[in-house]
Amino acid sequence: MREVQNNRGVCEKNEKKYKSCDGKRMIREKYRRDFCMGMNRILPILFKFDMVRAILDDRKGATRRIVKGFIPDDAIWGYTAFTPKGYISCRGTFADGYGEKFFKLPCEPGDILYVRETFDYLEGWKIGDPGIDGKYFYRADGDLRPVSWRGKWHPSLHMPKDAARIFLKVNDVRVERLDDMTVNDAIAEGINMNGLVTNQGIIEYRVWNRWNELWDSTIPKKDMDKYGSEANPWVWVIEFGLCDKPSEPYQQNGE
Repeated sequence: MREVQNNRGVCEKNEKKYKSCDGKRMIREKYRRDFCMGMNRILPILFKFDMVRAILDDRKGATRRIVKGFIPDDAIWGYTAFTPKGYISCRGTFADGYGEKFFKLPCEPGDILYVRETFDYLEGWKIGDPGIDGKYFYRADGDLRPVSWRGKWHPSLHMPKDAARIFLKVNDVRVERLDDMTVNDAIAEGINMNGLVTNQGIIEYRVWNRWNELWDSTIPKKDMDKYGSEANPWVWVIEFGLCDKPSEPYQQNGE
């Protein structure tokens, strides 16, 4: 059995120390910096148009995504001497007994995410500008297309990379239970705060209600018992900030 460090454990390999993660903390800063050097990538991430609007309005700096796969009830997450780069270790009781399993991180600190969003593309002559090939429009901006050309929008899944206008730099990635969130975490997810703030401050229970509604709106009904807000699933927490479009060398290093 491989030795796996617990939430507060520290293991050594080749004179490098790795600090384990309890789901709320990442590996120590020096290792994270070394880990990311030369490994930055540019990756796609999908957002619905209302969350794109929240990013553009600087109201959203984090997203939570389901951790897929079997996760034991006694799961302990962390980094050990045996954890492959780009993965996180999960220790617990699996079907074949007590042990560890590695989960691939969706992204890593330093990576750049390009946002795929609901969009449309119209040729130049359709928008009264035959001098250009065409122009992209984005639903998050409202419908700015000419009235005569306001047809169906194209889903974010189909957005080509060259249409990307929003780039996010990953600051942190960790694993948590959904209920480990704080009120500030829910706000940082970009929920609509209209009616949630009074002269007395933030109405916390309404923040939670609105967050639960937002989260459950992303879960298919057939999976609600596993991944809905009441199920308290394990999630990837990805924290990010807006950044400029990466330069060409950065993209070549990552792809």
